[in-house]
Amino acid sequence: MLFPTLNFALFFLVVFSLTWALRGRHTLRLAVLTAASYLFYGFWDWRFCALLFASSAGNWLFGRLIFAAPDQARRRLLLAGALALNLGVLAFFKYFNFFIGSMNDLLLTLGIGRDLPFLAVLLPVGISFFTFHGISYLVDLYRGTLDRPATLLQMLLYISFFPQLVAGPIVRAAHFLPQLRQPVDPADIAATRAFLLILGGLFKKVVVANQLATGLVDPVFHDPSAHGAVDLLLAVYGYAVQIYCDFSAYTDIAIGVAALLGYRFPQNFDQPYRAAGLREFWRRWHISLSSWLRDYLYIPLGGNDGGWRRTRNLMITMLLGGLWHGAAWTFVLWGLLHGLLLVAEHHLVGRREIAAGWGRVAAVAVTFHCVCLTWVFFRSPDLAHAVEFLAGLARFDRPSEVATPLLLALLAGGLAAHFLPRDRLERIEDWVVRLPRTAQAAALGAAIVVIDRLGPDGVAPFIYFQF
Repeated sequence: MLFPTLNFALFFLVVFSLTWALRGRHTLRLAVLTAASYLFYGFWDWRFCALLFASSAGNWLFGRLIFAAPDQARRRLLLAGALALNLGVLAFFKYFNFFIGSMNDLLLTLGIGRDLPFLAVLLPVGISFFTFHGISYLVDLYRGTLDRPATLLQMLLYISFFPQLVAGPIVRAAHFLPQLRQPVDPADIAATRAFLLILGGLFKKVVVANQLATGLVDPVFHDPSAHGAVDLLLAVYGYAVQIYCDFSAYTDIAIGVAALLGYRFPQNFDQPYRAAGLREFWRRWHISLSSWLRDYLYIPLGGNDGGWRRTRNLMITMLLGGLWHGAAWTFVLWGLLHGLLLVAEHHLVGRREIAAGWGRVAAVAVTFHCVCLTWVFFRSPDLAHAVEFLAGLARFDRPSEVATPLLLALLAGGLAAHFLPRDRLERIEDWVVRLPRTAQAAALGAAIVVIDRLGPDGVAPFIYFQF
């Protein structure tokens, strides 16, 4: 069930009405939200719901055991077992055939002609996200960030809550579970901001991301050899804008939908292409994932513990971050490149920040193009396509065959939006709330109609659904 569809609109209207009608009956409201979340997830494949429930119930049980353990050694042992189980399930569903295929290739290279068996494993939608949510709960409980375990109902809802279930943001247990312990208050809902986030997300996804995908990015990346350097370069820039608009659109809509139900999600994007360095980029891009990797992987490994250990920790973190995105060597190489760039930045720049002036302008341009280079591997179906794509950037014997005024305008607008004032949403919100209610409703309806008319036919899945 995709956000920009009539099915989801009707689903959410029913859930919104029913849950607010039950606001005086807190436990029943949580139960209804949980049931709605399982219905939402089962829309893709009802069999996924069994895995989702098993993950939630298993982590709930381990959490209670960790909390009740009599000593630190027992707590640590239980945590290690729970983490191994979570990561084992993720590895089986997402990486089993990848590792088997890689091993087969290695055996063939060594002259050992043995085919290891593949399994017909169906990848559950959003498994990477709900696995990380489960790990967050266990580690937060182990560290004492959570003062007590969740109830089974709270745990089921935390893991399955439909706005963030399949593509984030990754909402930490210590942030979300306390919200489930008390009744929601309609007075705390910033409804205008929520609707603005949803409308902005719809525009970024339906108009910008989908138009760039169908008109520019997909045709060029499908067959790089059929295009010259101009189209290839436009496709790289187009994909940079597409993936940002696609993913930030999902999280904007998720944040807005959750807010209308009475819950707060953290910000997930902060104009990442205005970053003046890779470290700053990762503080602005997919913030919930980058901060998760920092706090649950990089720092436990030793963090900035000087010298080669910092390099080791950065490389491990970024390689695993790349592999988290997908079971392919292109994602591993994407993570490797980001790790190498971060290590180089640490050695060249140290802890200094580029504050302002032309130096920052140059740093933003260099950072953006480094990120775009890595996007080539992220988007390409395999390494051979990526190499072919990069080689084509030196082929200036063909004019552009895909550029249109609309696509160029969307590309330029998508990049320029990163340099708008950071309080732009608050400014728009202040202006909208001054309008009469009827004018607000009319503007909302008109915006939805315009967005629908400007988008291409059909509704494309969000990019991060595959992760």
